[in-house]
Amino acid sequence: MQDNAPAGKGGFRGRLAAAVTTWTIYPLLSLWTLLGIALFPVAFIAWKLVTRWDGGRIMRHFIWLYGRGWMVIVSPFVRLRRQGMEHLRQPRGCILVVNHLSFFDTYCMALLPCYDVTFAVRAWPFRMFWYGRFMRLAGYLDVETSSWDEVREASAKVLAAGGHLLFFPEGHRSRDGRLQRFYRGAFRLAVETGAPLVPLCLTGTGKLLPPGRLRLEPARVTLRALPAIDPADFSGPDSHRDLARETKRRMAENIREMGEE
Repeated sequence: MQDNAPAGKGGFRGRLAAAVTTWTIYPLLSLWTLLGIALFPVAFIAWKLVTRWDGGRIMRHFIWLYGRGWMVIVSPFVRLRRQGMEHLRQPRGCILVVNHLSFFDTYCMALLPCYDVTFAVRAWPFRMFWYGRFMRLAGYLDVETSSWDEVREASAKVLAAGGHLLFFPEGHRSRDGRLQRFYRGAFRLAVETGAPLVPLCLTGTGKLLPPGRLRLEPARVTLRALPAIDPADFSGPDSHRDLARETKRRMAENIREMGEE
């Protein structure tokens, strides 16, 4: 894996590119964030009047648009690509699972062609001052402190409304670019609800901003959607474990292939 390769291999030019990337993206992202917060009350009311959507759906749309703005900000330094998005054209809500390399992975979900995506995350992001309230308004799921019954009930509502659920099954960012152990929640949920499971493979964000580093580097980021997996193809008491193993196998194979492109 070359995704988390150390910086500096390009000598002075590489360090200069990293400095320009860092000192351009961070200030612009801060301004974009502050502008979004300032305009949010008026925009929320306008969306409500025009669309008649509930507050959670409006917030998920705003978060997707915020991510699209981030894509514009980084576009001079980051080559963004998406592949296989036709696999997300499902007749019902589905469960998405994606590997985790960087803080910016969540921003890259704006590459998805659909905005009504509910994130299932650990508890700590809800404690972030500038994001926590918006996450709660968006109806994001705290899968760390909530009971399984609470998660299943909330997830069933999202899927019944035609929305998608997104999980980072590793639970934390990979330090070496390799897939870590998968937690089973997303796969158990797929088996219990019958919702199709769509694996997403992400590469390049580990070079842009790996764990433990603040400096940004130019990178090529690719998000690839794989064909949906039907949980009905897995049976028996270990069906969710078998589903997790097969999903991880397919993701690992595609991530290796993407790293060679």
